[in-house]
Amino acid sequence: MKIRAGYEISYDCVQPTPMIAMLNVHPSRTQDLVTPDLLLLHPEIPTNSYKDGFGNICHVIRAPKGRLTISADFLIRDSGKPDEVAPDVEQYALEKLPVETLVYLLGSRYCETDRFIELAWAEFGNVQKGWPLVQTICDYVHNHLRFGYEHADPTKTAWQAHVERRGVCRDFAHLAITLCRCMNVPARYCTGYLGDIGVPPEPQPMDFSAWFEAYLGRWYTFDARHNTPRVGRILMARGRDATDVAIVTSFGPCTLANFRVITDEVT
Repeated sequence: MKIRAGYEISYDCVQPTPMIAMLNVHPSRTQDLVTPDLLLLHPEIPTNSYKDGFGNICHVIRAPKGRLTISADFLIRDSGKPDEVAPDVEQYALEKLPVETLVYLLGSRYCETDRFIELAWAEFGNVQKGWPLVQTICDYVHNHLRFGYEHADPTKTAWQAHVERRGVCRDFAHLAITLCRCMNVPARYCTGYLGDIGVPPEPQPMDFSAWFEAYLGRWYTFDARHNTPRVGRILMARGRDATDVAIVTSFGPCTLANFRVITDEVT
């Protein structure tokens, strides 16, 4: 199958403002592109591109005073298969984990593992390790939190989401990641496109989505918000939590003036 994806995002800046944009498809999916995933800027300004420590594609720009519009529109191939389910995979003992996964066991800006240790072991200590453990954590988060765009808060942590019992997709991901880490399962945050493919369309405008990956011999995709295998995920970036994968980080005052995301199956 083919998916048309892209975005148009505009910012109003009161002065020239440096920014880092992380909006490209992840390098692991670039071989699937049918048309180029180009970062288009209006007005045209220079960019300095690089890969960060997590392998994500980033662009450094200096937005001019006034309005800057960032956009892309591309086609990408997808297998059309839902997220893999592997209920028999096992969990590795910590001393046998690949060293590059160990950073995903540590607490981070939005994932306060120290506040969840007692709760996690009381709730999940007797659950079979491996896939059943991670799926049980997803079930818990899915049932504990209420989704709503009105609950979005860019500074909300996993602990705050757990106490408030509400949030958006990033909060579902942060809470599940935190609980996995407490149970010695490396877990990392993912952001990208996830359209209403194979499911009834949602009435809200399309947005980027957040999910997570857990290491069980290799990395597997989990989604505590939807809590069911989905079709058509397009990964953009991975990191410890939302801090590492912000779509745009501005180093100065600016206002979001327009935001539109496209993710549609091409029939």
